[in-house]
Amino acid sequence: MHRSRQSLDPSADHGFEVPTPSAWIRWLPVAYIAFVIVMSIPLPAHWATSFPLIALPALAAYTLGPAAVAGITVIALGLEAVLADVDHHLTEEHHINAYIATALVGVLGAALAAHRRRQQRSLVHANSVAEALMRTLLRPVPHQVGHVLAAGLYRPAEAGTMVGGDLYDIRATPGGERAIIGDVRGKGLQAVRTVADILGTFREAAYDLGDLMAVGARMERRLAREAEDIPDDELFVTAALVEHDPLAHRITIINHGHIEPVLISGGEVNALTGPPALPLGLGTLTADPPAAYTHNFTRDDVLLLVTDGLVEARDAAGAFYPLLDRLRGRFTGQPAPGPADVVDFLNADLPRHTGNLHDDVAILAIAPHEQQ
Repeated sequence: MHRSRQSLDPSADHGFEVPTPSAWIRWLPVAYIAFVIVMSIPLPAHWATSFPLIALPALAAYTLGPAAVAGITVIALGLEAVLADVDHHLTEEHHINAYIATALVGVLGAALAAHRRRQQRSLVHANSVAEALMRTLLRPVPHQVGHVLAAGLYRPAEAGTMVGGDLYDIRATPGGERAIIGDVRGKGLQAVRTVADILGTFREAAYDLGDLMAVGARMERRLAREAEDIPDDELFVTAALVEHDPLAHRITIINHGHIEPVLISGGEVNALTGPPALPLGLGTLTADPPAAYTHNFTRDDVLLLVTDGLVEARDAAGAFYPLLDRLRGRFTGQPAPGPADVVDFLNADLPRHTGNLHDDVAILAIAPHEQQ
């Protein structure tokens, strides 16, 4: 059974809710109370050990809601009174001032807790909207697309957000399956806008009768209009376009300045190099049209497409992720993997190499599917 390994899967239960703090943070007010009580035992009465309880409501406001902060404030006042009474200082002026200060801190703490909750809900809502947008753009990769099996993965560099500039898609068209993977220059909402433009143009042009070069030309023109609208003279997208011909058992590739596709075939792992082309959006800088190159694509082959967030992920020593070496170490001499096997391996292996991602990662893997 195919399991979706795409973080943008709309069937996943992301539950856009305010995150619950860690258990140790939630129990911090209790630990603080225990500390004050234990501290008060050996110290002499004139030390007024109940005074540290003034900070308790502010500490509670860091993690608890306004009602809980109010309850903690009442507890703090009660403990201050008990500790003062034990030392026969219950009604002394400086202790009364401490009660007043605690109550004021409690009121302010409750207000701050309410404000923090509102901000958290607003942030969660904003993240949910951004994630919904990216789910609409980067749709889940089906297990089978026409005559190929497929698997995809998208991992954002920033935890808790799905907004990024990486893109991929695959479509079954009358002329064969066509796929794209790309990386937009820039970050943030402007990058998402460009992602939407590129994917929208690809999804329309992929079904036209023109060849793969015509598909790229359509996206080139769309980026030119986008660059004029922004305006941005340096707007570009690195992209690899792939077309699968199931009758000829062949793939055609046009690489617009992107990471070279990788072919896992017969227990070997090799990059499919070909004529270089400028990134989409920069095609007017040369008079030479982009050149396509082909390669056999038969049963048990897997074509892997990735973005530079994968190959440029660094370990603690600053070394880049050695994609070909890792794939060779896992799949050389082994039975032919499926697209999901390759994506699952990279999804598990990448965190072992790098602790934190500094760029988004997109992966698309496809393999021929023998029709029954």
